[in-house]
Amino acid sequence: MNKKLYQEAEQFIHRCYGELGRTDKEMQDRLSEIHYDIARTGHYDHTFEELEYGAKMAWRQSNRCIGRLFWDSLQVFDYRNISSADEVYQALCHHLDYATNEGKIRSTISVFKPRKLEEDPVRILNHQLLRYAGYQGEDGIIGDPASLSFTDYCQSIGWQGNHTAFDLLPWVIEVKGKKPVWYEVPLSLVKEVPLRHPDYEWFQDLQLKWYAVPIISDMMLEIGGIEYVAAPFNGWYMETEIGARNLADEFRYDLLPEIATRMGLSTKRNRSLWKDRALLELNTAVLHSFKEEGVSIVDHHTAASQFKRFEEKERGCGRSITGDWTWLIPPISPASTHIFHQSYDNTVKSPNFLYQSNPYEEPKPKCPHRDI
Repeated sequence: MNKKLYQEAEQFIHRCYGELGRTDKEMQDRLSEIHYDIARTGHYDHTFEELEYGAKMAWRQSNRCIGRLFWDSLQVFDYRNISSADEVYQALCHHLDYATNEGKIRSTISVFKPRKLEEDPVRILNHQLLRYAGYQGEDGIIGDPASLSFTDYCQSIGWQGNHTAFDLLPWVIEVKGKKPVWYEVPLSLVKEVPLRHPDYEWFQDLQLKWYAVPIISDMMLEIGGIEYVAAPFNGWYMETEIGARNLADEFRYDLLPEIATRMGLSTKRNRSLWKDRALLELNTAVLHSFKEEGVSIVDHHTAASQFKRFEEKERGCGRSITGDWTWLIPPISPASTHIFHQSYDNTVKSPNFLYQSNPYEEPKPKCPHRDI
């Protein structure tokens, strides 16, 4: 009998059934079923209701997410019956199509078979389902530097990109420890936003763009001791994720010097605040472009206000607030938000989304500081 697994299941069932308003008898009957299954097989399966609510709880308890106000709106797709790479591919196509929704982004998660007895039935090797490749050339990096290692891996198993700054990486799927299989992302399902600025006509000459939906695909969903190692999920972008991180970080696309120069700013001295001014206009372009294309996005001030409402609602339900302050504060004007001026308990509660080592890489720490 796996006592640890049963204890984790028991804690989850008590919380889940309590929040859903189930009777004590329903709870005890369910715990008896779980106890029997674990004693017999060392495992138990969630009902769809448990899976659905557990996934929502995981989002609600994600310490690094500022967008948790909408946790209860998460659409959960149950793909635990899928067993082949082709079926996984079709499920990912459906997820992308449903979540994109012609730009009216819907928060979505697709859950595949969980880990059983240390065997991973399904793994998705991509960090995000949509991500641009990065190539090391003689004159520097083309594309996204954060994707260098995964791009190299994809090329090693047969994929070849076009070596542009915005090549979408393929989906790489591993089933039951077999050789990973790659699939081209169906471009008909991908919505990308060409970036332009409301005031600077030269901005569109940069030929920048970004994909509409951020779908995290390499994290583990843990619910009541059950580990769903393939559970891609998405919300919608906060503009700073693109404009202050992906396109601005020196170790990513590093566009601030180019933008500042085109704005006529001197980049010789930091005290001119050229980085701040370029950063603001880059984020202005992101917000403007997504709105023009009819794609859901939130600015960091609105997101902070929504998070405040989330905190108030959680306290009203008698639940404590957890959070990672270093991630919750936006990378632009953090002191203008209430988040900056208070502290948070960073305890990681279950259910939750957890980092895990990728099969094609060396093992990493449980919670590396990387973009999401």
